[in-house]
Amino acid sequence: MTDDMIVFTGTANPHLAERIIAYLGGSLGGVSIHRFLDGEIHVKLEESVRGKDVFIVQPICTQPNEMLMELLIMIDAAKRASAARITAVLPYFGYARQDRKDQPRVPLTAKLVANLLVTAGADRILTMDLHASQIQGFFDIPVDHLHATPVLVKYLRELKLNKPIIVSPDTGGAKTAYAYSQILGTDLAIVAKQRLGDADVDAFSVVGDVNGCDVIMIDDMTATCGTLCAAAKILREKGAVSIRAAVTHVPLTEKGIQRLKGETGLTELVMTDTIPLREDVLTAGLPTKVTVLSVAGLLGEAIRRIHENQSVSTLFRH
Repeated sequence: MTDDMIVFTGTANPHLAERIIAYLGGSLGGVSIHRFLDGEIHVKLEESVRGKDVFIVQPICTQPNEMLMELLIMIDAAKRASAARITAVLPYFGYARQDRKDQPRVPLTAKLVANLLVTAGADRILTMDLHASQIQGFFDIPVDHLHATPVLVKYLRELKLNKPIIVSPDTGGAKTAYAYSQILGTDLAIVAKQRLGDADVDAFSVVGDVNGCDVIMIDDMTATCGTLCAAAKILREKGAVSIRAAVTHVPLTEKGIQRLKGETGLTELVMTDTIPLREDVLTAGLPTKVTVLSVAGLLGEAIRRIHENQSVSTLFRH
């Protein structure tokens, strides 16, 4: 940390922000956030940001509408307080699934959110594992798009599995799964699925041989665990010995929590702390082991390099 930079956090994931600032070796900037009786959000930055490099850590999660509005107001406050540069740090970019017009008369909400961030005064975006990489093109400002791959790969290597194989739980994630298989030096398989609704999925075939293998499913996010559970079921039927899911973002819904409390077919769910996981989930004695890995060091190093105008791309090395 230097005198000409400052890191703030909203209320979405303060624990992650604290880990980031611990990595940077400083303290979070003081900010007051409260709601008026009618629900309006009021923000006050408690220290001067004039001429400073400002970073605001706020994933758009849990209550995405509230957290997005908090972030926009904090950006506006920093802009009007004469910050030299404002970087919105979005460990999780909410609304990323609404990135295309796949039906008549539907919005491009991911593009709308990008417009709002730029209009509010953001000069740069730092985010992680976008649902679709082309969302970077929705912004007319620089976007640093990190991947949780280094953190997940390090953990997966430490497991020293007997016969690992990387599996994509759907065809859309095949490219990412292939990249993991190349890094870890494993074979690749793909599950074909059919979505029956927002929370229900039917997996009906597997391309590749998983018999006798320790499966590692790779996905960028899961909210209801529907895809993972459907894939795990058919992978068990095809002879998988163990099944782990490595997922960057886990914005768990009540449906997802209920699935985790039941028989998922998963040996372990490995996730990152881009989104805070409810404590009752971690202490519920679930049949599926839940492991949370921190991406604070990765985000903290990216913040340091952005501030010092150094390369961020070297963080992609495994």
